[in-house]
Amino acid sequence: MSEKIKVQATSGNVFADLGLANPDELLIKAELVRQISSLINARNLTQTEVANILGIDQPKVSALLHGKLSGFSTERLFRFLNALGSDVEIRVIPKPRPEFPAQTKIVIA
Repeated sequence: MSEKIKVQATSGNVFADLGLANPDELLIKAELVRQISSLINARNLTQTEVANILGIDQPKVSALLHGKLSGFSTERLFRFLNALGSDVEIRVIPKPRPEFPAQTKIVIA
């Protein structure tokens, strides 16, 4: 016998789908950390080297890269991106279609 698999459409935010508090903030942080991780990997940096660049200790780098984000504000993640050589730009734009809910998202160039 085959068991039916229940499929549910996503909202586009896994944190909202899981019913977590502040899902938009969690999604933004996750995207920022993904970019931080990409920069670290592209430069082949060790966690100790990253810690020196970011001005934090190595265990905090490990926590960051393993998704333990509660100790990291969005602003702090912006500073980390700056320290790793990336500009951070925040844009507020009008919605083209007012009938749809507004979104907060990270766009990586």
